[in-house]
Amino acid sequence: MKKQEPRSPVSTPNLSERIDKLTVKRQEIVRPILEHPREYVLLSVRAMALRLNTDPATIVRIVQGLGFSSYREFQHHLHELSIAFATPLDMMQSAGSDSSMPALIQESLARGLKNLHALKNSLDTKRLAQVAKRFHSARRIAIFAADAAAVLAEYLEYQLSILGLPVIAVASAGGMTHIARVVNKRDVVVAISFRRGLRQTVEGAQQARAHGAYCIGIADTYLSPLARACNEVFLASVDAASFGMSFTAPISLLDAIIATCGHYRRPLTLAVAKEIAEEQRKGFRWYNE
Repeated sequence: MKKQEPRSPVSTPNLSERIDKLTVKRQEIVRPILEHPREYVLLSVRAMALRLNTDPATIVRIVQGLGFSSYREFQHHLHELSIAFATPLDMMQSAGSDSSMPALIQESLARGLKNLHALKNSLDTKRLAQVAKRFHSARRIAIFAADAAAVLAEYLEYQLSILGLPVIAVASAGGMTHIARVVNKRDVVVAISFRRGLRQTVEGAQQARAHGAYCIGIADTYLSPLARACNEVFLASVDAASFGMSFTAPISLLDAIIATCGHYRRPLTLAVAKEIAEEQRKGFRWYNE
């Protein structure tokens, strides 16, 4: 099983330092690449040199000066940058305007399936299984997520609460600040944010970790600030065929976490499931003719 490696070959702070050490002329060459990675990520060395009015050897020397072992590794970094800084406009433009509605629907479904396959092929299942152990031994589980990702926090909170785990979903900046202030080493914080990362979620994770909580990040790129703010991070792509984000892979990742938590103390889960089954047969919540 291929394991996730949520680490950039060259960390962002180190990359900034290396850029400063380049000559002024080479800084002028590389800055457009790093500021607009989507425009350069698929270019060969020759094509990139031609576009920037320089020669391939200069591009290779710049890449090496930035700390990358090869141009291919640099391209991988550009790919991650294009993910981290993707905007709804980028997604709309990449989808094109000449697709028919049925074709767009198929592309949307295919994109979600691609994200799911990527998760399945890269997920470190042994590491994920340890999450269930941490959850069951935690004094408190706090899930930090805001904006669109808030629905993921609510979903995970709802499912884990069925098992009786001490879980709370926090979507507001103030709530994250207050919870992060009172956590300690007996607590687990799950921080969910994609692309560049929302400030309140990242800073909440940073503060929680500083207070001793074990922090688990869920992001879509190793360049996410959550990869540095958390003790560990799991990656799930949110690449979509239109302006929004696809939560196919993140939901599936949460489903895997929920499944492992349910299996960790199977007798307890079976007892809960028995009560739920009885409630579904006779409970007042369910529609009855």
